[in-house]
Amino acid sequence: MRYNGRLSRWILVLAIALLGSAGASVMVPCRAEEKPNKTGQPKHFVQLERDKKNHPAALQTAIVSCVPRDCGQTGPTVDLVSAVHVADKGYYEELNRLFAKYDVVLYELLAPEGTRVPKGGGRGSSHPVSVLQDAMTRVLSLEFQLRGIDYTVANMVRADMTPEQFATAMRDRGDSFWTIVARVMGRAMAEQKDYSLADARLLAALFDKDRALALKRVLAEEFLDLEGSIDAIEGPKGSAVVADRNQVALRALRKQIDAGKQKIAIFYGAGHMPDFAEHLRDDFGLVPIGTRWLTAWDLKPAAKPAVKP
Repeated sequence: MRYNGRLSRWILVLAIALLGSAGASVMVPCRAEEKPNKTGQPKHFVQLERDKKNHPAALQTAIVSCVPRDCGQTGPTVDLVSAVHVADKGYYEELNRLFAKYDVVLYELLAPEGTRVPKGGGRGSSHPVSVLQDAMTRVLSLEFQLRGIDYTVANMVRADMTPEQFATAMRDRGDSFWTIVARVMGRAMAEQKDYSLADARLLAALFDKDRALALKRVLAEEFLDLEGSIDAIEGPKGSAVVADRNQVALRALRKQIDAGKQKIAIFYGAGHMPDFAEHLRDDFGLVPIGTRWLTAWDLKPAAKPAVKP
């Protein structure tokens, strides 16, 4: 049945991007180029770059730099650094180099107060979704964010809920993992799209000689069909997953600004970024001036070795 294929892909993407032990959130898809909307805010924080043959070449994430609207102010500046929670090892190495340049990096992690992530991510979690993520990193030849990012450096500051606070926020909103899945699946069913071609690509990728690359390309393409996933998760009144956790991070941002920090990064899942951008503009007077793209998944085939004459 065609819908079963769609269901499996939506649950797979939700499991990887939403409920990892890093407090991951939903990855927002986008088209091939960045265009601001009518409010001047970036529309997308993840994009799929294609080669000349229109094949997926790279899944990329945005770093959006925001500065004071008042030209008389020189600071603070805040960069919205979009996260992909499973990615190429080199992607996390580049982020580690970039993070060293900030006064403070506010990051997401649903964990008890005082938690510090050891280098290499420490012992793996037994949570079913964490186990699934570990399996996917192996299948796709990717690295898991908690292992790739160095959270031990002094400027890394956790800015997220504790598990107890998150559970309370979910309960107060009458939400659960399953109500969120139901909203996302309801939107998928309402779209009435024919997924038979995508199902065929997924099946073919499983038997491809370079299975990791083939699967990554299929998943990268599927992200383009998730344009409304955040709207579905948030619903008409927001959600604990995005809106409530963002408020915790924004309070931490205010605290760091009041402490005199001038160059700040917010390192959160890409699905959080549109809401962050709006609050930076409305509550902090910070507006975007530029976007830099980092390659999270290199989707180009490995170069073939030269044939000796």
